[in-house]
Amino acid sequence: MRDMIKKGLALGLGAAITSKEQAEKVVEELVRKGELNRGESKEFVKELIQKGEETQQKVDQMIQSRLQKMLSELNLATKEDIKRLEDRISELEKRQMKTEGEDI
Repeated sequence: MRDMIKKGLALGLGAAITSKEQAEKVVEELVRKGELNRGESKEFVKELIQKGEETQQKVDQMIQSRLQKMLSELNLATKEDIKRLEDRISELEKRQMKTEGEDI
């Protein structure tokens, strides 16, 4: 029964708990209610933190992927596009100045 509770909490709360303080608070409440003993509590805190971090990484990756897709669909200029255009403008300005200098 305790193992089942631990697994359920690790999965359910792991996503919501990302800080050690939050995990410790939840585990302390479980110890107080007698659903978890002190010996298991430290390991359970580690497990909750690990699950939270894993979930956070997955969410970050999903957001990054969707953001890239949306930006791609908007067909916006990238930093590389802008840098290439700036370099081209700079080169054209140099050519123009050189040509104007030869006309004098």
